[in-house]
Amino acid sequence: MELCVRASSLLLGLLLQLLSSVDVVSAAQKFGINYGQIANNLPDPTQVAGLLQSLNVNKVKLYDADPKVLMAFANTGVEFIIAIGNENLQSMAGNPGAARQWVTQHVQPFLPATRITCITVGNEVFSGNDTGMMASLLPAMKAIYAAVGELGLGGQVTVSSAHSVNVLATSFPPSSGAFREDLAQYIQPLLDFHGQTNSPFLINAYPFFAYKASPGSVSLSYVLFEPNPGVRDPNTNLSYDNMLYAQIDAVYAAMKAMGHTDIGVRISETGWPSKGDEDEAGATVENAAAYNGNLMQRIAMNQGTPLKPNVPIDVFVFALFNEDMKPGPTSERNYGLFYPNGSPVYAINTGAGGVSGRTGPFDPYSAQMFSSASRLAMTSGMGSRPIACVRPDSKETENLY
Repeated sequence: MELCVRASSLLLGLLLQLLSSVDVVSAAQKFGINYGQIANNLPDPTQVAGLLQSLNVNKVKLYDADPKVLMAFANTGVEFIIAIGNENLQSMAGNPGAARQWVTQHVQPFLPATRITCITVGNEVFSGNDTGMMASLLPAMKAIYAAVGELGLGGQVTVSSAHSVNVLATSFPPSSGAFREDLAQYIQPLLDFHGQTNSPFLINAYPFFAYKASPGSVSLSYVLFEPNPGVRDPNTNLSYDNMLYAQIDAVYAAMKAMGHTDIGVRISETGWPSKGDEDEAGATVENAAAYNGNLMQRIAMNQGTPLKPNVPIDVFVFALFNEDMKPGPTSERNYGLFYPNGSPVYAINTGAGGVSGRTGPFDPYSAQMFSSASRLAMTSGMGSRPIACVRPDSKETENLY
């Protein structure tokens, strides 16, 4: 029993310190968490709901529409993105009735108690070679959008899809951002849909993959938000001190080239693995702590990108737990902030001053890290069971800049 309570305490302690690197409430309200479940040792969703509610984390992204999770978060105020798997796209594209049935079964029963605000239709569809699935994406999105409207949920739920940053053919300099020519026939009407429905364009962006692919030419400080000379865009004279912001602005430029300046960009996944295979350069505990810690600080500061300085970045961090059943390289199973037994993978290194200044690691085991809210969660929502773990889908090598 003591070990179980300690595991839950450690989990709460680390998340509290992670969210308080600049301002606990501010940071928690501005970033989301990806809650994956490809694992055999995860805690009950009611435990996770109690944890996130106590920490004021109010945005969660799922990779499905798990009813147990949605019920567990009823009346918590947490905002949810839920997902429709790629395997359903073609059937929904050709059958509006199937789309309506899905919304009726997976969305309508949980509203308004659970705040479902977005449905993602498919994930990284353009990263594969299935042209039939690519052609089905937009019709499926339109079918879901129509079903949402017909059921009277249009004012509550938007419809989007998540894409790898590799939909870009060019990403540096950011002002030259352009979508791949082979995808233009799919992306142009997709952007028109986003513009018409006022829905965001979702991007999964992992600077880790750029560093992993070319550690000799990509600056580690640049990808980790650490102090560095930065890179200037010769076309706009804007200076970038990190890759993630450059990637976001490259997406804005690519959309502008297709006639759209009316669509927002949202980072639906980003993170850094704490462990990898021998050929996975940069996959270390220290780098994961630096990436997530520095990103958290910038989120809490309401920081925008150089191109959109007045539009705070909107980010869903990957991920809350490690997922032990993820296929692929070792890194795929090590993006979580926590191990299955509830112990923290790392402490976030952050400084009290500048964005990248670091004065040493916070101690996640310190008693002072536990607020009255966290103690309440341990004795109620979390109980005394050890907390477990999760991480995302396999990724491709990102654009290098």
